Formats: sequence, structure tokens, C-alpha cells
Amino acid sequence: MAKTDFFRGRRLRQTATMRALVRETVLRPEDLIQPYFVAEGDRHASRPIGSMPGQHQLGLEALTARVSQAVDNGLHAVMLFGIPESKDPQGSQAYAPEGIVQEAVRRLKAAVPELTVITDVCLCEFTSHGHCGLVDGQQVLNDPTLELLAATAVSHAEAGADIVAPSDMMDGRVQAIRLALDTAGFQQTPIMSYAVKYASAFYGPFREAAESAPQFGDRKTYQMDPSNAREGLREAEADTAEGADFLMVKPALAYLDILSQLRQRSTLPLAAYHVSGEYSLIKAAAQQGWIDEQAVALESLTSIKRAGADLILTYFAEQALDWLS
Repeated sequence: MAKTDFFRGRRLRQTATMRALVRETVLRPEDLIQPYFVAEGDRHASRPIGSMPGQHQLGLEALTARVSQAVDNGLHAVMLFGIPESKDPQGSQAYAPEGIVQEAVRRLKAAVPELTVITDVCLCEFTSHGHCGLVDGQQVLNDPTLELLAATAVSHAEAGADIVAPSDMMDGRVQAIRLALDTAGFQQTPIMSYAVKYASAFYGPFREAAESAPQFGDRKTYQMDPSNAREGLREAEADTAEGADFLMVKPALAYLDILSQLRQRSTLPLAAYHVSGEYSLIKAAAQQGWIDEQAVALESLTSIKRAGADLILTYFAEQALDWLS
């Protein structure tokens, strides 16, 4: 018998069933969270977002109908972003009891009680200056912002949110939110912290969708420098110590190394946000006929899970439910 001295990896790739048998990473519908933009005003509105094909600013009725359909198709969780009709320097509609996010939470929990509703906790969509915290001149204030973020999280929990997710990147906000939730009687409400959130160029389409572009400066004094890895691990450690129940890395594809390192260090559930720019790049190339949209999207999402994510926030979630069925 002839002896070979090389590895025959192809033995396990011969058929689709063989490849499935030895597949190491499996993407499931349960892994996916679909973000939605809910807008105040016309409750039946469904306004296409130009830079994010397939995504819309949705009125309350349109949101409920679309989410209900997605749940029927296998969606388990959503992330809500609110777009108010009026904004002010304090972002008061973020924590108003009858604010657009609070109303959306109540409607979704009434329509589809089994759905996990996660709410983004930040001020940027609600402030007239577009920053994630209170400002004094050109400076974004950290500590005075914490009270408003905590009030926002409590108002979401009161409306019925299952998980609150602070994305602002103010120091100490997880601790402030945990204390406020516990004091208000929401000890069982988990916090999904945007723990490692970079000042990324991939957010451009989102800022159109959420109408949240800063009116001056940028967010580099509070979001992280894309060049830094160890700093991200410190941020994650701090949020864990402050009481976070989930940690998130954002963006996802450009920061898979960070996600992988964090997976090696943390036992908490990890989420990764496949952000608007990462979504829109695939959509744009697919519209030009340059790539196979389904194949590239699923390969991208699988890479995020392979790197260590337990949960993936992605604008492809609705489509992926069809692709995975």
C-alpha cells in the first residue's frame, strides 16, 4: 500500500452533508438581533433610508406590523432606536415617559409578548446638538450626563423593555444605570453595554437613519480610537465590574480581533454590532452585481460568530432568517 506523507483535509469536504457534519461554527436565527428605527409622527409611515437599502424609518403601526411579520418568520430579538419630532439640548424626549421609544416598547410587548425588546440608551438621537451627552460649549460633559442616561434606562424598563443597552460611552454609565434600575425595582433588567465602541467611519449611514449626526466636532473624545486594542479590553473590564450583563463590540467586521481577544478574557455573553456601513457596503456592491449578496452577508455574519460573538446585531437579520430556513 502506498504511503502518503501529507494531510488529506479534503476527505471531510467531499459532500454538503459531510461538510455540515464537521462544521465548527453554525449561524442560527436565535443569534440575530434586528435593529429598527421608529419615528414619531405618522404612525403608518415607512420611509426608506437612502444609504441603507431595505431599511426604513417606521411609524408605530408600521413598526408593529413589520416586527410581527419578522417574528412569525423566526426573529427573536430587536434593538430599538427612536427618532423624535422635537429635540432640545438636554435630549428630554429620550427619558420622557411617552417618548417614541417608550411607546414602541409598549406596543411591541403587547403585540408580540415573546419578543425580546432591547432599547438603545443614548441621547444623540434626541439632542439638538447631536452629541451623546450634555454639552458645555464645545465640551461633552461626562458626569452630568449619567443621571439622564439612568433616567432613560429606567423609563425604558418601566415601558417593558427586556434589556437596556447604553451606547453613549460616558465613563461610569453602567454603574449609574444599574443603581437606578435597582432602586426603581428593576433588579432583573439586564444591561447590554456597548463596552467597546470605536469612533468608526463605518457609522455614516446610521447617522442618516437616526438623524443623529453631531452638529459640531466629532465623538472622538468619548468613543474609542480605532488604533487601540488594550484600551478596549480595559473598557470591557470596567463595564463588567460596574454590573454589565452583556458586552458588545462595535463595529464588528473591522474589529474581529478585538472580539476574539475579549472572548478569551470574558465569560459574559458577547454581542457584536454589524454596523450600517458594513451593511451598506455589501448592499451597494450587490446592487452593482459585483458580489453575491446572500453569500457575502452570511459569510460575514458567520465570521462574527466564529470570532466569538454569541449575539449579532445586524440589518441583515430579517433576510438572514429566510436564507437560514
